Amino acid sequence: MYPMVPYYGRKKVYREIPLTFPPQQQNRQPGLESLMVPRPISDNPSYSGSGKLRGQVAIITGGDSGIGRAVAIAFAKEGADLVIVYLNEHADAKDTQSRVEYYGARCLLISGDLREESFSREVVDQTLRKFGRIHILVNNHAIQFYQKSILDISAEQLDHTFRTNVYAFFYLTKAVLPYLSPGSSIIQTTSAVAYEGHEALLDYSATKGAILSFTRALSQSLLNRGIRVNGVAPGPIWTPLIPSSFPPEDVSTFGVDSPMKHAGQPFELAPAYVYLACDDSKYVSGQVLHVNGGEMVSS
Repeated sequence: MYPMVPYYGRKKVYREIPLTFPPQQQNRQPGLESLMVPRPISDNPSYSGSGKLRGQVAIITGGDSGIGRAVAIAFAKEGADLVIVYLNEHADAKDTQSRVEYYGARCLLISGDLREESFSREVVDQTLRKFGRIHILVNNHAIQFYQKSILDISAEQLDHTFRTNVYAFFYLTKAVLPYLSPGSSIIQTTSAVAYEGHEALLDYSATKGAILSFTRALSQSLLNRGIRVNGVAPGPIWTPLIPSSFPPEDVSTFGVDSPMKHAGQPFELAPAYVYLACDDSKYVSGQVLHVNGGEMVSS
């Protein structure tokens, strides 16, 4: 076993949060949450919601697992209906759908490759056919490849990383934008590495810096339409991206060098997305919330 710390809910311990993880690796991107040991914690039982997103429709990319799943669950508790966009992790997506529907929300699953601009248009078409409207877009999906030197990053890898992490954000934003109205919200997942870098994630870090700049520029572009654009910059969070990209020995110590000495869990980010999606943040645009275990960053 590995050391644990308790996660306290309203009156009792619901589940323990691991401080470290067993060495493990998945030989595919994106990874599968169903194969992770232990499974990430996506649902905070002490978070009940208060209808802050009642009647709204949210599209979340990468919503099948990890941070996206946690955000989908929190949005469902707040009354939103969900569209979960993912590549091919069908079992994970079904699990997310069942959790969202448990809390009374409707959930549409859409599988496909967001690197293709035409698929973003299909996502919007299916969403409008199902729900008739769109209020919130969460651009959240990503891939990363661990390479110790820039000399090991092929042109194919560079193109794959940027098309997945950056181009797709542009494509889906373009497709959704005509259907957003004043008060709508776009939220983009960047990363702590956009600010501090990572020596073995050079192309991934570059994409997260691009997302940061895209978020700030887009917020200025859409102010006159009353559409807010913000971001969340996670630190080390236990998601399928970790065992599917890092060597097993790095997985076993993932997050221990953060100020809080352990990785975060997906549910710990979800309230930041709820805040940025709802009217609580109606005077906030072009900003990034840092959920990173206490790391100090300069913007």
